[in-house]
Amino acid sequence: MPAPNASSSSLDPSKRISFIGGGNMGAAIIGGLLANGYPAKNITVSEPNASSREHLEKTFGVYTTSDNETAVAFTAGGGGGADLVMLAVKPQIMRDVARGIAKSVQKHKPVVVSIAAGILIKDLAVWLATGADGASLPGAAPPALVRVMPNTPALVLEGAAGLFATAEVSNEQKKLAFDVLGAVSKAAYWVDREELLDVVTAVSGSGPAYFFLMVECLTKSAVELGLPEDIALGLARQTCLGSGRMLVDTAEDPAELRRKVTSPNGTTHAAVESFLAGGLRKTIKDAVVAAIERGESLGKEFSNVSAAKF
Repeated sequence: MPAPNASSSSLDPSKRISFIGGGNMGAAIIGGLLANGYPAKNITVSEPNASSREHLEKTFGVYTTSDNETAVAFTAGGGGGADLVMLAVKPQIMRDVARGIAKSVQKHKPVVVSIAAGILIKDLAVWLATGADGASLPGAAPPALVRVMPNTPALVLEGAAGLFATAEVSNEQKKLAFDVLGAVSKAAYWVDREELLDVVTAVSGSGPAYFFLMVECLTKSAVELGLPEDIALGLARQTCLGSGRMLVDTAEDPAELRRKVTSPNGTTHAAVESFLAGGLRKTIKDAVVAAIERGESLGKEFSNVSAAKF
């Protein structure tokens, strides 16, 4: 279900949102929510680092805690539970974090949104039905889960994201998750199969690095050919930004935009032909495939092989 140009302008301000982890991406989403008029009183952040909690409180005016279960229960708002819990922690500690909040999630039944790379829905579902001691919780039900692949331009409110939801997620919960991501994502899309998030990762999750590499190479080439570095970098940066703006604002096919700026037998034509003769299309395809394969590998590395029992 495609939904580009995401926006959190329709986000219900009465919804209670809790973040487990207050690092860069979590803080970016909080900042985006507040920039869109979302009330700070309805945001709780659980963060183990005291200085980080202090920074979050001073910067955003949100309630912070070092206790994850307090965040899920939304004690700061009088209890009753958060409507959405965003897991913004490192993949390496996700299992312990999920098990630690499992009882609260089972009690309050929020939609749980994970932005951790490589953590599969099936494993998260198992962990959120398991106590901190590793034993299955009596009567545990499948949680409502959304897995998201954001990207680093979200830090400047220019992100792109892919989302996948389990069958337990209601339409209202899907809208809430989508609107929250819309606070930092100019383009967001639902995918209907979780494995497609590996492709999303290869295109937009890792994609910023591809553009940074292009700017890096253009700059280095220009410097080697005589331009001062500040001029070379400034030209390359703005060309990247302006070209991206044309892609978004005109909504034209990229190939058509390329043709429009490529005069027959001109300088651009010579450069593009050199790219193509050097195998650029195959190089890019190989890079995307490599990213997909690594994403699949990460999923296996973090995977819990135990089957869920509900």
